[in-house]
Amino acid sequence: MKNIYSKLVLILCAVFLVSCDNDEMSHTNVSAVNALYSPANNKFFDLNAQSSAVFEWEAAKAEDNGVVLYDVVFDKENGDFSKPVYVMPSDGAGFQKTLTLPFSELNKIATLAGIPAETVGKLKWTVHSSKGINVQKSAVSNTIEILTASGFPTPDQLFITGTGSEKGTTVADAQAFKKIGTTKFEIYTKLSAGTYKFITTKNGTPEVFYINGGKLKQDGETTYTGDAKVYRIVIDFSAGSTTMTEITKVEFWYPVYQQFPFEYTYTGGGIWKATNKPISFQGSWVDERYKFRFTVVNGTTTSFEWFGSVNKDNGSRPTDATPASFWYMVPADGSDWDYTFKFKSEIDGKNVNSEINFSAAATAYTHSFTIL
Repeated sequence: MKNIYSKLVLILCAVFLVSCDNDEMSHTNVSAVNALYSPANNKFFDLNAQSSAVFEWEAAKAEDNGVVLYDVVFDKENGDFSKPVYVMPSDGAGFQKTLTLPFSELNKIATLAGIPAETVGKLKWTVHSSKGINVQKSAVSNTIEILTASGFPTPDQLFITGTGSEKGTTVADAQAFKKIGTTKFEIYTKLSAGTYKFITTKNGTPEVFYINGGKLKQDGETTYTGDAKVYRIVIDFSAGSTTMTEITKVEFWYPVYQQFPFEYTYTGGGIWKATNKPISFQGSWVDERYKFRFTVVNGTTTSFEWFGSVNKDNGSRPTDATPASFWYMVPADGSDWDYTFKFKSEIDGKNVNSEINFSAAATAYTHSFTIL
């Protein structure tokens, strides 16, 4: 009798569980999205603008009259959404029947779809509805036409190589850029007659970039002609832009004498050196303050750029205990005394070797003096 009772209990539990499971599964049923409202089919977007695209569609219906989750699905123009290039929840973590997509994000999707920068191409989009399971794929889709932005996804690192670069074509020796912002890289380097390009890694197969008409392009190289010159090259991947500034002279400014007592010589790798230079604090009065002036050429315009201390007034002279950050060099104004450095006391009356280090290996752009 006890065994019969136990079996009945098990049978009732099994029936109850199946019933509950079937009832629960019915609550996950939703309809497919039947209409896409915006953007209109073949709507054109220029992704170089600072704007957003708003995607909107007809609401799906849930069998239990509850909420529905939406995913917006993107594919290539000839795709069938079986292998979409991108899937993204709608606004409100998937609960709203809209998706607001910044042009920068839409440009990334275009890149995943294989549409090159500065190119007109097309993307298809549709919407999937669900309650997290039992996904319903819409039978309708629209196409948007886009002009992709000039920019590219920003790599983690960047190097220069080529016959016209300082290190030649040996990739292992390629000179590194310094990353100076979220999407920007900078390098101080010498270019000689030949070709050069930028690579994203020294190992494996790198992405390759080059300059064409001042713009950053992919998969090519730039030809440099003329005399060897030192340049500051700035690359902004988000804008696809480049800036090349020639550095014609680097000088030491000593305001107590109102003179530039010596120049630095570029020695490679973003480093300038001056050797066996006398330092004396005795001008019209005793003063140990100094900074640096770079003569630069942009196009046909020659101008000066000053580099000095991060501090407007450094107070006392540095010592061996002074942190390395004291010698960090940042853009400064051309005033005589503000944002100047100070020498250590023991340098007075001595000859020194000096180095300005604007290489990527340096924690920050900096300089040093070594007593001979």
